[in-house]
Formats: sequence, structure tokens, C-alpha cells
Amino acid sequence: MELVLDPPHGVGPLRLGMRIDEARAALRTLGPLTPTAHGEVALHLPSGLGFSVGFGVGPTRDRVNAIELWRPTEQDVVRYRDVDLFGLPALDVVERLRRHVDLAPNEDDDGFTARELYLALWRPFAADDDPDEEQGYFFQSVLLARPGYDDTPAAAAARLAAGGEPGY
Repeated sequence: MELVLDPPHGVGPLRLGMRIDEARAALRTLGPLTPTAHGEVALHLPSGLGFSVGFGVGPTRDRVNAIELWRPTEQDVVRYRDVDLFGLPALDVVERLRRHVDLAPNEDDDGFTARELYLALWRPFAADDDPDEEQGYFFQSVLLARPGYDDTPAAAAARLAAGGEPGY
């Protein structure tokens, strides 16, 4: 399977802003849902590709505000701008994506984030010179989220005051 990220809209059948029941139905088109201890919406395919769906808080608690995909171990491919996010070494992904978006290193881990899209790539540590160390050589997850996903309350108020979207 090949999935293409479409920020700020979603990936595959999942869309930011969907209601919980719509997100479950969209994931079921890909495979059986994975039960979780806290009732999150999740799916893990036999290839190792995993999906987890986050929801808003307060009045938007029933709307998808984030979609995270986890690196498959087999044939599934996740792309953005024709870049294979999990199949290429992390530094190659960064180099290729920087041709299209402002991708900055995260301060607290070895990931990178394109803030204007809220597209975040993560790996637990950097092992850029060792392809055998897959968890550090390749990105392990990608997060696609709505604008304002990690706003502080003050930033959210400023976004609304400036005419921005309230989020979902």
C-alpha cells in the first residue's frame, strides 16, 4: 500500500477534523482496528505500518486533530512530495523535503518539524552513519496535525484574534 500525506487535510482515508466515528470507519477500510487500553483509535497492519489518531480537547474533543503513522517493516510506503519518508535515510528525507518546506530540527529530540504544515518526523536518536541501526538511521514516525495543534492557550487566543481557524 502507498499512502500520500496531504497536509493540512490528512492522509489516505483519514482527514483532520473528522468525527470519531468517521475516523474509525476510515481506518476500517485499511484493516481491523487495534484495541487500546485508553480507547484511542489505532490500527496496526501486518506490514508494521501503524496509525494512531488524536482528538481535540474541550468542544473539539470528538474531532481528529492529529494523525500519526509508524514506520512499516515491509512494503507499505508513506510519501510526502514524492519523498519516501520511511524508506530513505533520515538525512536524505530532510534534504529532499527542504526543497519544498521549511524543515527545522526539534530542540528536544532527533526529529524535524515543518511548522507551517505541522508535519513532524521523529526518530529516537541519530545514527546517520550506521544503516544497520534502523531506529536512528530512518525516521520511525510522522505526525500530521491541524494548525495550532500544540498552541499554548495564549497562542490559541492570538490565532483566533488574528482571524485564524479555531482548530477542531
